[in-house]
Amino acid sequence: MKTLAEASRATAAIVQLADTAAEAGDALQRARAFAEPLLAGQVLDTGESAWAHAEGVAGILRAIGAAPSMQAAAYLVYAGDYLARPEEMVNRAFGPSYASLVMLTRKLVQIQRAARGAQVGEEQQALQTERVRKMLLAFSRDLRVVLLRLASRLQSLRWFAAARQACPRPLAQESQQVFAPLANRLGIWQIKWELEDLSFRFLDPEAYHQVARLLDEKRVEREQVVEQARRRLADLLQRARVPAQVLGRPKHLYSIWKKMQGKHLSIERVFDVRALRVIVADKAACYAALARVHEALPPVDGEFDDYIARPKPNGYQSLHTVVLGDDGRPLEVQIRTAAMHEHAEHGVAAHWLYKEAGARGYAGVSASGDYEQRLAEARRAVLRELLAWERDFSGEATAGGAGAGFDDRIYVFTPQATIVEVPAGGTPVDFAYSLHTDLGHRCRGARVDGAMVPLNTPLKHGQTVEVVAAKDGGPSLDWLNAELGYLKSPRARAKVRAWFNAQALDATIARGRELVEKLLQREGRTALKLEHLAEQLGFKSADGLFEVVGKDEFSLRNIENLLRPPPPPAAEAEAPLLKRSRSGGASGGVLVVGMGSLMTALARCCRPAPPDAIGGFVTRGKGVAIHRRDCVNFRHMAERFPGREIEVQWGAQGGSGRGGDKAAVYPLDVQIEADDRQGLLRDISEVFAKERLNVIAVNTQSQARQPGQRGGALARMVFTVEAEDAGRLAQALRAVARVAGVRQARRR
Repeated sequence: MKTLAEASRATAAIVQLADTAAEAGDALQRARAFAEPLLAGQVLDTGESAWAHAEGVAGILRAIGAAPSMQAAAYLVYAGDYLARPEEMVNRAFGPSYASLVMLTRKLVQIQRAARGAQVGEEQQALQTERVRKMLLAFSRDLRVVLLRLASRLQSLRWFAAARQACPRPLAQESQQVFAPLANRLGIWQIKWELEDLSFRFLDPEAYHQVARLLDEKRVEREQVVEQARRRLADLLQRARVPAQVLGRPKHLYSIWKKMQGKHLSIERVFDVRALRVIVADKAACYAALARVHEALPPVDGEFDDYIARPKPNGYQSLHTVVLGDDGRPLEVQIRTAAMHEHAEHGVAAHWLYKEAGARGYAGVSASGDYEQRLAEARRAVLRELLAWERDFSGEATAGGAGAGFDDRIYVFTPQATIVEVPAGGTPVDFAYSLHTDLGHRCRGARVDGAMVPLNTPLKHGQTVEVVAAKDGGPSLDWLNAELGYLKSPRARAKVRAWFNAQALDATIARGRELVEKLLQREGRTALKLEHLAEQLGFKSADGLFEVVGKDEFSLRNIENLLRPPPPPAAEAEAPLLKRSRSGGASGGVLVVGMGSLMTALARCCRPAPPDAIGGFVTRGKGVAIHRRDCVNFRHMAERFPGREIEVQWGAQGGSGRGGDKAAVYPLDVQIEADDRQGLLRDISEVFAKERLNVIAVNTQSQARQPGQRGGALARMVFTVEAEDAGRLAQALRAVARVAGVRQARRR
């Protein structure tokens, strides 16, 4: 027995609900009176009367069970188009909840119109569909906006049908490809079916009328058969003491046509042309009714679905079966409870926030307790459905699972109402880089909804962002500091790194150019074309030469040797004056054939080592430079000064020192390309250590990939290691190639 306090609280709750319902009804009447003088005589861009359209939208919302507050919003949204400051005036007259709804819906309508108007041809229809889908997702956190747009689109299609006017093809395609699937995901079957049928009528009128004629030709016969089956089933359930309401289900032309096309069926083989719907009190009665149906009429194999035990993702529940009627033809029977039927017909409108879900979010009573929890669970379920719908459209795998939500990205707008997708937590800098790389580099400030904000301000759904950019300039190094929070997008970070890498490369090239030009001035060859010089040295461009010179990877002496004229013949006879005793070390293992011992030095450009095929080149004052035979520099110098090339070979000991000396070691360059990551340098160095190769120098550079290439930054590394011979290096290169991320490892 209830206590007096409990009874008082219950009475107070009932009074509050009654007062709130009265307030909602009053708001509807006030909104209608507020909008009528503003909308009277106005015409929408579709050609409809603005007042008639608002009335129609409110009627559709009322038909699917939406609350009076939602119906009131339908009038205020369209009235806002004819107010100087719509949000301010609606907020003053009806409160912030209505003002927010008016603002969001009007913005969505404006963006949709701009997207449709921007299309120039049929081939861009996919782009339009994608834009509209993202727009709806951007506003899905307030599903009142989505429901208003569904009702508005259905009203427009109804108007085109009633006026017998041709509906614009982009609008009909958008309705079929975006709005109808959205209504399906939300479970609002009434709107879904009508959107599909009307879109079908405008997009393919010939097929539409063909299906309609096929149904009309058999209409009288079908209605008689369905009515006989309905009466028989009602009598059967009554005798079995299963209280039920048996109805004939209306036809759905687009669904019938899709089945006929997809399964190549005749109209007689489409089972749901003749259908009954049984509505009972509870789940147990559903299964009891199913048993009675199967006892009386033979079921068709493979045509039974239990959506009560296994509901559809959007919450739809019902028993579906196909049986053979008295005439031997298939008859579909759907069995469900009244609550299931309400959900099946009205979807989210049957149980969600349109039922006056509280002052802490929407107009109406303050929801609390179990009811508030049920509303929150329903909202999460609907958001999961919208996410699944979005993934179906984009073809992405559901990596985040059903409950991932929209937490991984947000949608914001440019001042021109273009929708832009950025990662959740993204900043105005991310936004700028999403629009254009150059705009991101020049970004210096941002306005969000008209107010200046710091560049590391996280953006929110539906905000309008305007970038303040300098005429020229580049990004700040602070943007790469994760702790400062300027960048959330990996793509934007890669663009910033690429900019700084490009600046470093430009500085290297400038340094190399300066060194080469100074050399040319000393040699008195300033008239020489730099591109021609680079080509003579084996480079594709002058910048390629400047880059390696700037990195100290190419000796300027190679350029000197190319520029200086060949010595007179007498000079060749003086070459033996360079003789000296062989010393230990790497060069001591080289013999000059037929000339005894000469001072030798291993060339740094190609790093020869046994058992490489080698050749010698007599230099001025530095003895014989030992090159690999395949060295580009050696080939160029030998072609230009053939008299200086001499034959050399490795000593008999293959590079070992004499007596008790340790074996000679040779510096070898290893070039590695890999996907840049943390710990890459450490992992490669460990491989060389395990192979007992001493690393004496490392040069690394990270650069962003070119547009169109996949993956993150690319690391280019040059290791100089010491080895007894080149063969010793081969095993180490195979081990390096197995390091995670390494794409190529080769001797330079």
